[in-house]
Amino acid sequence: MIDLRSDTVTKPTPEMRAAMAQAEVGDDVYGEDPTSNALEAKAAQLLGKEAALFVPTGVMANQLSIRLHTRPGDEVMVEETAHIIRYEGGSASALSQVQLCCLRGERGLLTPDRIVAAIRPKDVHNPPTTLLCLEQTHNFGGGSVYPLSRIQEITKVAKDRGLALHLDGARLFNAVSAVGTSAAEFAKPFDTVSFCLSKGLGAPVGSLIGSTRENVVKLRRLRKMFGGGMRQVGVLAAAGLYALDHHVARLRDDHDNAKHFALQLQQIPAVYVDPDRVDTNIVMFEVVRSDRSTQELLNAFKDVGVLLNAVGEHRYRVVTHLDASKADVEDAAHRIGQALAAE
Repeated sequence: MIDLRSDTVTKPTPEMRAAMAQAEVGDDVYGEDPTSNALEAKAAQLLGKEAALFVPTGVMANQLSIRLHTRPGDEVMVEETAHIIRYEGGSASALSQVQLCCLRGERGLLTPDRIVAAIRPKDVHNPPTTLLCLEQTHNFGGGSVYPLSRIQEITKVAKDRGLALHLDGARLFNAVSAVGTSAAEFAKPFDTVSFCLSKGLGAPVGSLIGSTRENVVKLRRLRKMFGGGMRQVGVLAAAGLYALDHHVARLRDDHDNAKHFALQLQQIPAVYVDPDRVDTNIVMFEVVRSDRSTQELLNAFKDVGVLLNAVGEHRYRVVTHLDASKADVEDAAHRIGQALAAE
């Protein structure tokens, strides 16, 4: 079975498992886990921030950041297909009691004028607009990358109007690999920045939030309040350290494989895909000629040994990762073609 549902399906490599087994540990809630402390220090250095905090999930990283920057009744601006609105279970409203203002972007990417137009006037009738969240790379946008110049334009107009800034950088290092801008440059304008270890970097669990030392103290308390305090977590932090040391450079392989997969799909008459819109490790494609339903086609792809996700009516997402080789994605495209030919 070739599993292309997400880069979260990767398994720790033998070398990563060895690093986990050998990790020195302590009680992280007391601040005594040396491996967790080392991971946080490394993440802060990569992001160009004063400090960082290790948390169990990307959702928690985003939600802690929202809670940090807002008060109940505030409004948070996000792109309408952002992970925060689509895939986090309504947690912003449940946990922070905020309202989400959903703006339309192009492939998930916003523009400064759209943000300025949506900021609420200061009036007793309006919720205060206090936080802007961007996503890098943008999952539902097909792994699209905010150029640094666009980020700088957006964050300037947002700061000029008093908004706090959070970057959901779940796949931040995919953006780094794709365009060559450092993580620290991407992160510089933001008050908080998160990135995931459990996606393209191939660790089994965990995310980091970078910010000021003062904010990280507050985030650590919020992490405890949200149930994210962990104990001898060095065995997981060691996987993250290994990933940052060994799996960042190889993200380029995933990007090349995604582009190759799209070019192979382009040869299938029943499929529409635009290889020029494959910026990183995510491929979106549509089945434009089929009498079968979206779910029936998912089942057909599974029957020929390919797992992927549907993201709309006859629209599918494929994500390449370190457990999927070039031969795997080429084989997957061939099998999809076989499934679609069996109409």
